[in-house]
Amino acid sequence: MDRLAYTSLSALRGAMARQTATANNLANVNTVGFRGEMAAARALWVRGDTHEARAFSSSEVSGADMRPGTINQTGRDLDVAIDGSAFFSVQASDGEEAYTRRGDLQLSDSGVLTTGDGHVVLGEQGPITLPPADKVEIKRDGSIYVVPTGGDSKQPQLVDKLKIASPTGSNIVKGLDGLFRVRDGGALPSDTNPRVIAGSLEGSNVEATKALVDMMDASRAWETQLKLISTARELDGSGADLMRLPE
Repeated sequence: MDRLAYTSLSALRGAMARQTATANNLANVNTVGFRGEMAAARALWVRGDTHEARAFSSSEVSGADMRPGTINQTGRDLDVAIDGSAFFSVQASDGEEAYTRRGDLQLSDSGVLTTGDGHVVLGEQGPITLPPADKVEIKRDGSIYVVPTGGDSKQPQLVDKLKIASPTGSNIVKGLDGLFRVRDGGALPSDTNPRVIAGSLEGSNVEATKALVDMMDASRAWETQLKLISTARELDGSGADLMRLPE
């Protein structure tokens, strides 16, 4: 009965991986610019000289759902969204360039522009730092203009331009930190026609109802495999009883 037990065990691991991805999606249903994770399973056949009678299941996060989220107006000067498939460029915790759709920009005490989760936003000249200003305005092409404190509101000054990256033709992957990177390293090219929407935020593309259904489906799959393992144990016990010598 080892075939049934070990095959069911691999299916249990797959159901757990699926539940983990779904739980993460549910936890981020209200996270700005979040892209839902997708889990996929594949068969791993046992190779050898004998007949291929069983296959283990390998389930893992295979990628992200790249469908756009709903864009909602907020009216806040530092809230931005992207119309299209492009990304904002940010500095990851390891110092490398990474990408995100999160546009709830914040100003640190030192004037450094960051995303809502603390990653430094990159411009065409590197990390963006804004001077004390009465007003900040982000244009359609990502250009950032400020009216310095006490300055003339009719003469805003250009500080930098958001580095908007295009994923077209590139293979990108989502990391554990929620940021996207180019597979095997490198950087995405700049978008030649960025379309930034100021005063708006893109919501998560996770559908809460569908995620809940996926969670229940994964739970049922888990219970089914547990029953199969219990059945294998009963069959093994019955086989042992048949081989027991009479007293």
